[in-house]
Amino acid sequence: MLSTTTTATQRRQAFRAGLASGRLQVFPGAFTPLSARLIQDKGFDGAYISGAVMAAELGLPDIGLTTLSEVAQRAHQISRMIDLPTLVDADTGFGEPMNVARTVHELEDAGVAGLHLEDQVNPKRCGHLDGKAVVDLDTAVKRIRAAVDARRDPDLVIMARTDIRGVEGMDAAIDRAKALEAAGADAIFPEAMASLDEFEQMRKAVSVPILANMTEFGKSELFTHQQLADVGVNLVIHPVSLLRVAFGAIERALDTLQATGTLDGEVAGMQTRGRLYELLDYEAYNAFDAGIYTYSGR
Repeated sequence: MLSTTTTATQRRQAFRAGLASGRLQVFPGAFTPLSARLIQDKGFDGAYISGAVMAAELGLPDIGLTTLSEVAQRAHQISRMIDLPTLVDADTGFGEPMNVARTVHELEDAGVAGLHLEDQVNPKRCGHLDGKAVVDLDTAVKRIRAAVDARRDPDLVIMARTDIRGVEGMDAAIDRAKALEAAGADAIFPEAMASLDEFEQMRKAVSVPILANMTEFGKSELFTHQQLADVGVNLVIHPVSLLRVAFGAIERALDTLQATGTLDGEVAGMQTRGRLYELLDYEAYNAFDAGIYTYSGR
């Protein structure tokens, strides 16, 4: 009713089991706790918590302006509402290796199943924009080692994201992925792959699971789940998709309201009150209240 029925460790174990299952894990991006509930209701494997989305919700660009406390709070709000594992974008770890260690502790306490750390310099940029810069290999490796050493729950998944493909090319991406795996990363997030062949190359280069980012308007074609599974990708995220769908609908509705003075024509496309109450589990709250109010015990 009020929150998840599982422990954080159980969700982390489920995440690891999913990554090892041989079946592509699908994590749509949750931009609110309620959207996470809908992701669970529809039967997906988990929910992704995007840094770009968290920044956008605050009216900020995705250039590293969000703080650790803001990210940890949102990660907690979403993770506590569902029984699915959540994977959160931890950007560059919010500082040097000691900051990375604190980031791991805060996000671990927030109940996430996994987090990913990237190798960009600050101020970072969206992974599918030009003009990115990455840190040197030693710095990237130290971030991952600090994260791995800091975790208290060994089931927490530490994923390494590398943006070097868009800066130095595919050979550099493979070399860095191998080094990040050797540093202890449980999985690799190779950002902005240009083709299925590149995903396949990455799959063959490392022994840990790999992630595909299927974000709209980016560098990667929007490959189907079957195409990604066929080249050995273990996890796919759709990070900003639900936010884009929602805000597209909101903007159209506002245009309609401004033009016609009513939203009557939009009602057919709206989520009904009954469906909203179903997702909120209103009946369980009513039953709880009734049980307390009518309690006659001594």
